[in-house]
Amino acid sequence: MPAPPPSTSPRSSLRTGACGRPSARRARGRIRGPRARARLGCATLLAGAAALLAGCGSSGSPGTSADPAAAVPANVALYAGATVRPTGTLKSDALDVGKTLTHKSDPYLELVNVLRTPGSRKLDFKRDIAPWLGPHAGVFLSSLGSAGALPSLLEHGLLGAGGATTFPFGANAAQGAIVLDTSNSAAARSFLDKQAVRAGAHATSYRGVKFEVTSGGVALGVVDRFAVLGSEAGLRAVIEATHGATAALAHAASYGKLLAAGPAGALGHLYWNPSASAAGGADASAGGAGASAGLSGLAGALSGGHAANVSLVPSPSSIALDVDSLGASGQEGGLLSPDPLAAQALGELPGESWLAIGLSHLGATLSRDAHDLQALSSLGAAGPSAPTGLSVGSLLEGLLTPLRALAAGGAQASSWMGSGGVFASGSSLLELRAAVVISSTDPSRSRAAVSALGAALRKLGGTVSRASVPGTEASLSAALTGLPIKLFIADGRDSAGTAKFVLGLGEPSVAAALQPSSTLASSPARSAAASSLGENIEPSLIVEVPTLLSLFEGVGLLEAPPISQFVPYLRAITTVAGGGRRLGSGGARFRLVVGLQQPGEEGSG
Repeated sequence: MPAPPPSTSPRSSLRTGACGRPSARRARGRIRGPRARARLGCATLLAGAAALLAGCGSSGSPGTSADPAAAVPANVALYAGATVRPTGTLKSDALDVGKTLTHKSDPYLELVNVLRTPGSRKLDFKRDIAPWLGPHAGVFLSSLGSAGALPSLLEHGLLGAGGATTFPFGANAAQGAIVLDTSNSAAARSFLDKQAVRAGAHATSYRGVKFEVTSGGVALGVVDRFAVLGSEAGLRAVIEATHGATAALAHAASYGKLLAAGPAGALGHLYWNPSASAAGGADASAGGAGASAGLSGLAGALSGGHAANVSLVPSPSSIALDVDSLGASGQEGGLLSPDPLAAQALGELPGESWLAIGLSHLGATLSRDAHDLQALSSLGAAGPSAPTGLSVGSLLEGLLTPLRALAAGGAQASSWMGSGGVFASGSSLLELRAAVVISSTDPSRSRAAVSALGAALRKLGGTVSRASVPGTEASLSAALTGLPIKLFIADGRDSAGTAKFVLGLGEPSVAAALQPSSTLASSPARSAAASSLGENIEPSLIVEVPTLLSLFEGVGLLEAPPISQFVPYLRAITTVAGGGRRLGSGGARFRLVVGLQQPGEEGSG
């Protein structure tokens, strides 16, 4: 029976070479209550990347285990490692998560087919893989320029997409490899030899190690005790790492430090090396450039551009992801910031918000935030419009246009910006209240920014008009392509007398931002999010997923791809909470907890 997806338990320490050693489980409570907000795309993709490693195994593997990171070069851009044959609580928790998300009794059955090389028949785990697969597995990309591999594996393995899968590695595809620990290297070699014959591969060797390679550059072989399937360059890199010609990732200082700081009992983890990502970013294939930009933007948003490790932990009621990064002070601002000011900013947002994100140091980070959001949108924004004429892509573009224009003025123009936030409330388009709210440290500059942004939007094709919004000192309205509601740009003061700049969807959103009837600081939703996160982490992100889906459904956005294929999974999610803290090791942690529907709760949201 295929094993469960990867995950990580946020408290404890994952040591190099121990890819997901089971430990005492600390169950995470779901965030109950009417609010929550999330960077769902981040959680979903990372959970998927780990799951597609952990999903193809089963318990009961014999023999000793070896860490695939010891066979992977240290200069990789991205590496995901997982326990693929978990046992005990780790296995049952991962299986529970998979069943909840997919509503299938064997949720990871299709993941084994990520090992299908050209010409391969459909694989059967018990027949083809179980006789030789060891406890651990890893997959690496030499650069994010070929990151089209991960979306491909996610689509076919996790979403059960129809049609034949395309092996993601090769001469004109991803550069890297899947590295599998083996319990029986002779049986593994026999499996790879059969795959090679079906693929029409020919024998070759490198540094004395024999392997097979196809005309398309797909390479298969056993290197030491590891079964390796990838590009020829990827397999050669494994040979160099195992033979000491290049340094192995398992011995890299940043990788080891991050794993030592990470949670114990992680079923899967994903390591991102930004220096290698930047160095290899130019080799994107034509088909993978968009995915590469999206994945790079995702990694950057999660880690702030620092080396980072994402650990994934399942429990019966949630999935938790710990994003640990090196070199981050925890006070740098940006998306998913561990800065305490971000949590404080969230607390000032309207108490009825079902989506809320706290942001800090916006004067320094707004341009980067807009860039990260643009990159993230490429992961899932494409697709046809709904019957209403709306699409996820057009909505994102409509929202990002004023943010980019606001950030384009440079440091001088944004010097008045302090912390801020994003919120949404209301369950239909008519009731929707949503805005970006930025605290002003210089009221005269923030007032001037209203007219400056209006002028910039006119140049970009928007229709901008004067407006008179009660309680504001300057205001404009703008009709922008992609937005079904007029955007109101206003500067005023909140009930505490603090000057705030607001970008609101509709005039009522400005009033909700400046004069909320209650705030999240004292709300049950914030308390529940903090309890779910643990470690004294204060939430800077909350999302109530059923309300988000209900709003999208009301305007027909759930019916069109690419969102339609994710809807069954999203309906199993109740809430998302996130928050961060500094680590004693000189880095920072941002934790995301995704709450899951429990038996009997389906449709109750």
